[in-house]
Amino acid sequence: MLKELALSFVLFASNLSTMNAEEHKPFIGKTEAHSLNTNIMTPEALWAMGRISAYTPSPDGKNIVYQVGYYSVKENKSHQVLYITDYKGNTKKLLTTTVDNETSPAWIDNGHRIAFLSNKGGKYQIWSMLPDGTDRQQLTHDNIDIEGYIFSPDNKKVLLVKSIPYNDIIQPKHNDLPKATGRVINDLNYRHWDHYVESIAHPFLADVKNNTIDEGKDILADEPYECPMAPFGGTEQLAWSPDSKYIAYACRKKIGRDYAISTDSDIYLYNVENGETQNLCKSADFKQPEVNPSKSMQFQDINQGKYLDENMGYDNNPSFSPDGNKIAWTSMQRDGYEADRNRLCIYDLKDKTKTYATEKFDSNVDAFCWGENNKTIFFIGVWHGCVNLYKTNIEGEIVQLTDDQMDFGSLQLFPSEKKNKTALLMTRHSMSQADELYIVTPGKNKESTTICQLTNENTDFYQQLEFGKVEPRWTKTTDNKNLLSWIILPPGFDPNKKYPTLLFCEGGPQSPVSQFWSYRWNFQIMAAHGYIIVAPNRRGLPGFGSKWNEDISGDWTGQCMKDYLSAIDDACTLPFVDKDRLGCVGASFGGFSVYYLAGHHDKRFKAFIAHDGAFNLESMYTDTEEAWFSNWEYDDAYWNKDKSDRARKTYENSPHRFVDKWDTPILCIHGELDYRINANQGFGAFNAARLKGIPAQLLIYPDENHWVLKPQNGVLWQRTFFSWLDRWLK
Repeated sequence: MLKELALSFVLFASNLSTMNAEEHKPFIGKTEAHSLNTNIMTPEALWAMGRISAYTPSPDGKNIVYQVGYYSVKENKSHQVLYITDYKGNTKKLLTTTVDNETSPAWIDNGHRIAFLSNKGGKYQIWSMLPDGTDRQQLTHDNIDIEGYIFSPDNKKVLLVKSIPYNDIIQPKHNDLPKATGRVINDLNYRHWDHYVESIAHPFLADVKNNTIDEGKDILADEPYECPMAPFGGTEQLAWSPDSKYIAYACRKKIGRDYAISTDSDIYLYNVENGETQNLCKSADFKQPEVNPSKSMQFQDINQGKYLDENMGYDNNPSFSPDGNKIAWTSMQRDGYEADRNRLCIYDLKDKTKTYATEKFDSNVDAFCWGENNKTIFFIGVWHGCVNLYKTNIEGEIVQLTDDQMDFGSLQLFPSEKKNKTALLMTRHSMSQADELYIVTPGKNKESTTICQLTNENTDFYQQLEFGKVEPRWTKTTDNKNLLSWIILPPGFDPNKKYPTLLFCEGGPQSPVSQFWSYRWNFQIMAAHGYIIVAPNRRGLPGFGSKWNEDISGDWTGQCMKDYLSAIDDACTLPFVDKDRLGCVGASFGGFSVYYLAGHHDKRFKAFIAHDGAFNLESMYTDTEEAWFSNWEYDDAYWNKDKSDRARKTYENSPHRFVDKWDTPILCIHGELDYRINANQGFGAFNAARLKGIPAQLLIYPDENHWVLKPQNGVLWQRTFFSWLDRWLK
């Protein structure tokens, strides 16, 4: 009895302690810019900035609710909050007043209430409130997190995204061995990006009654497929028809090895009334051809002839036209190629026909939305290092609507105050500005389009900080092509001085060097430390035509590396670039580029930094969880005796084969939760450098993936980065 009382007291004290701890959690909110003690960008200034993400306009267009993330380095965590502002940006109110995270806002009840996700109580559930932040009501009471949601247009139903247990690849744990940490694995796709695949996301169709939402039914019940798709998929992969009778969703219906070697996702149409599902991408008699999983699909039957009409690559982000007669989505043509051109596919639900409306735009459709007239689609895409706004009709007649040295990041149709006048709510950023919200009123062309900034989340910071100038520079390549590089100059730039200079190597390998803003690979913070940055759009990047983009496949160490050297050699002709103080930095494929250039730079560079880069391509082939990536890029598994010439060239030019030529200090950075490029790649490079007697450091993160996401880890990254560069270049 005494033991029971003592135990009860301990449990009570523990619970009380937990409650008190919850009560005393600090409220992480906006940092005032006047708290900065310097006008030069620092890691602390970067982490103090607010980060705008989700946003949505009210049905009448008078108000916008949006999400901002604030970070505390001291607490090593973030706080997601909601704001509301009028459409002119004149009024702004913080709706979140507690330490709970509030995310994913949506207008419901004809604009009279706002739905959102909150982790109040420990698990994310759907709540609603009045637009002034009062009358908060919990709508779902699930025992697991709600990861995303979409209300039907009639507000009678809602799609809930929840993760369910999945044991088809990793066997369930033994009930009598609860402390065992081992996993018994039976197939590929046992881990993805940064986690072991022991659960998958599914969409649940739930009813809304009396201010409550039930648990819903799984519309993919008994199907071992994920929707939305990992690792980055969200509710943009699901869409309601305007009449609330159908749901379109994207899904890659493959498991195990088939999943690991394929990028083939399709768009499915689900009938809410009878539960029937139709594949909109494949013909009714489609049969999957056999493939050799140890060879690139580029040259196999699956990507030839009649199969090219079957949407064999990524099909994603479905969206119904306002009248419900059509569905548009982004579509890649070939299976196994993650960087295929992202086209805009339009499916006519009556005629059962597909049209590709952006064939005249020789780059990617990054995001899109329908216009009110059911005929126009607005989209954003990169061209010559900037992501601008375009429009197309169903016939494929494309008009460019903006032409700025900025990047648009997302877009939504905005209810305009002017009749017969379309407006868009968009995010926009640059190398000198984080995301802010803008209202864009498309005109007939670039000259007549108007852009109005709505939010000023970080304007006070920009006014306190001195930024360097960003300039484009064109260079002739070794094969007489034109190469665009961004040159970022230090604040207070003096053309009569000579500056240490960094060559930035981009990742992907096929990601654009556009006007991106990064909270880690931030060019302004590099410039603030007194460095000039040269950021080339080398071979293999979108925005310069499909051929330029594809020229890197099977040629990782060829023309793209020559482009890098052409860019830095050209920069060295500038009088303010100190050619005796050059550094080379990059992440992912950029990290691979650093490792390769370390053995091929002919004494150009005095310091290298490689983050999450591939070092040994033979090891990389079987280390990565996304086998389709290595297959496409290498042509062959390393054990194949009939390897193509491209495959032999790839393996023969792996960076680890040239360590004998390394002679320059190098910093290697890697996350141990990076399953795309495993940490053994960073370990191998660092160990090789030290065995060679080369000055080297290893920054390893046991708790980070392909990126560094935790605030204190981010500050450590910045400090280590600049400490290493300053040591060898200043």
